[in-house]
Amino acid sequence: MTGAVRVLRAAVLPLALIGLTGLSGVVLGRVYAGGLLTWLVVGAAAGSVLVSVAARRLPSWLVAPVSVAAMAGWTLWSLRLAATRAELPGGLLEVAADAAGNGIPRLLTAMIPVEPTPDTVLVPVVAAWLAGLAGAEVALRTGRVLLGYLPAAGLYAAALYVVGPNAEPAVGSTLAFVAVAAVGLATPTRAAAGGGDPTADLTPRVRAAVRLRLAASAALGVAVVVGLVALLGPFVAGQVDGRPVDPRRYVEPPQVQTLDENPLIRISGWALHPEQKLLDVSTERPDASPETDPAVDTKHSVRIRLAVLSDYDGVTWRVGATYRNAGRILPAATAARDSTVRTVRQQISVAELSGRLLPAVATPREVNGARVAYDPASGTLIRPEGLTPGLRYTVTSAEERPDVNLLATANVPAGGEVARVLRVADGVPDPMRRLAAQLAEENGAPFSRALAIEQFLAEHYRVVADAPSGHAYPNLGFFLFGPRNGGGQEGTSEQFAAAFAVLGRLSGLPTRVVVGFRTSGQGPVLAGDAYAWPEVLFDGLGWVPFDPLPRPNDEPRPVEEDFRPTPEDPPPSEAPAPTAEPSASPEPVAAADGPPAADGVSTPVLVAGGSGGLLLVVGALLLTLLAMRRSLTRGRLVRGDPGQRIAGAWREVTDALRLAGRPVGDDLAATEVAGHARQALTDARAGTIGDDTTADPDAGPPTGGTAAADASSPAVDELAALLNQVGFAPGAATPDQAARAVEVATAYVTTLRSARPWWRRLLWSVHPAPLRRPR
Repeated sequence: MTGAVRVLRAAVLPLALIGLTGLSGVVLGRVYAGGLLTWLVVGAAAGSVLVSVAARRLPSWLVAPVSVAAMAGWTLWSLRLAATRAELPGGLLEVAADAAGNGIPRLLTAMIPVEPTPDTVLVPVVAAWLAGLAGAEVALRTGRVLLGYLPAAGLYAAALYVVGPNAEPAVGSTLAFVAVAAVGLATPTRAAAGGGDPTADLTPRVRAAVRLRLAASAALGVAVVVGLVALLGPFVAGQVDGRPVDPRRYVEPPQVQTLDENPLIRISGWALHPEQKLLDVSTERPDASPETDPAVDTKHSVRIRLAVLSDYDGVTWRVGATYRNAGRILPAATAARDSTVRTVRQQISVAELSGRLLPAVATPREVNGARVAYDPASGTLIRPEGLTPGLRYTVTSAEERPDVNLLATANVPAGGEVARVLRVADGVPDPMRRLAAQLAEENGAPFSRALAIEQFLAEHYRVVADAPSGHAYPNLGFFLFGPRNGGGQEGTSEQFAAAFAVLGRLSGLPTRVVVGFRTSGQGPVLAGDAYAWPEVLFDGLGWVPFDPLPRPNDEPRPVEEDFRPTPEDPPPSEAPAPTAEPSASPEPVAAADGPPAADGVSTPVLVAGGSGGLLLVVGALLLTLLAMRRSLTRGRLVRGDPGQRIAGAWREVTDALRLAGRPVGDDLAATEVAGHARQALTDARAGTIGDDTTADPDAGPPTGGTAAADASSPAVDELAALLNQVGFAPGAATPDQAARAVEVATAYVTTLRSARPWWRRLLWSVHPAPLRRPR
């Protein structure tokens, strides 16, 4: 019986250490989906303490390596289990390496509830094992129980900090932590459990001194604890109702590239290559059939959403989303009151679609087969690693369909909650304001206003695939009011959707622009299926899509038939205006041949002085521009790390194309710009570059000749490859590659400049255009 009691007493402290360390998993598990994380942390706590108990007879220096080896086995098993539960592809080593490199940032940027995936369970499991190892070694081997509690207490506090304000106060687990710690302290340690009074063999005098010292130490300890409670108690109690700090605000969530922040600019590129295969889609509607939902059999029954653009600054529509790493199950959003929710399940395979935005039917609720980040405000998904050909994933969405019978009487929300989608940037052209006012003048109801804008755009404008991209105020003004025979009044869905959204906001409608694909839901999704559409927010109905595109085979009517803006100044009267009588006699004018003033300056002197001053000003201006251009080039090609120098060399090439009258758009890939650059050299040799740059017949052949141009053209492809390397592998560029990029850029600019007429070569070095572009 005595042996059993001794074993139980010996087991109390290890069990207390396991309990204290495992409680951190209970606290952290409140922001995780399911209980897997809690059990993995409890297992790590138990494993670390039991290894220390089993190895207590080994030397202390040998326990740590044995425990770390056991930790590696438990961690790998935990990662494998989490990957299997989350259905993540890839081998164990690949998953473990990714989790080790991204565990902390993904844990702090993950959307709550956090799915237990390898990268979100690695840090808690390893931290729990290390805390259990440190606590067991200190408490069991040296007998310092309070000191052995510190690792578990630190881990518990860290778990509370990570959870922050994203869960209810952990009152129950904190009380359990205190109770378990008290039980461990109340149980005699191994030294005290050896039997009898440890001071029994001492003389009475020494025994009394030892007991007095112990009593004094205990009294001092109690006094310190009571004093700390008295001092810190009110402050701690005052913080109970305060909002904890959320560490997620200090960690930057996944970001997207400019291409994904404004995918609207991709519409024109896709329209020029309509046969390009972007996706393969298979759609299922578990709760719909052709009998209950006639739209199932229609040709364009599914709108696959790529991005939602809510922010407009007068120049660019942007997503403006804050993405958080998410698991398979996404946070559920509250559906609109007067809408019907139907489940849509799609299996999507990526073909040639690039970027990070992940297509899905609105609003996604579950994603399998791809790691995603999610913005609940817009319902937009991204894949932080980027899309790759062959990527296959399944997304289940809750598709909302508003009750169309309520649209006619529905109102639109207002106030701070929708200020983002009501904001109209400064600089709206007056004709656009007058058009919005005229369309809203006879349509008081919000739906009537939206319908009037939709019909106006559909009846008066034409869709053309080769319309240039652009949706800034000047672009929309030219689209709405430009001459039909000069390229106005025609565009892609980019201009139609953007114009609707701006006119809607000017009319008081909360609007946004959505970029996606219109498809039957089965088979390939081509670039020609890509388009943009506007949406309007209605009370109780949610976001309702509109289609301002003209119907097929409809000939648009001229805008002048319905829109005649009232001029600000009244037209002049047809009757001749009466001639006003002069009120005073004009002053007499001196004769032209009169004698000049004695103290005046002669005209030749004035002309010479003015001309000289003007020449000095012009010369100083030219020298200043020359110095600024050379400083810009030197800063691009000489300063900075290799990656910055390669990017600077690329800017020199694009600036040279702009100076040669062949500018390139920011939406083109580097390889496309390189092809553009090769064609520019070919045209330069033929004397056809630009609209007004025909070579001077007396200027002779370009310096460097055809051989130099032929040598420079392939090298531009090499420079484009280096730029792509810098973009996709930052920090991998070498100084030799940077030197090669500078050499290629210098040769290309020299060759292209030499092909220009002599007077344009003189202006090349002082042209201010490169100085106005962002550096």
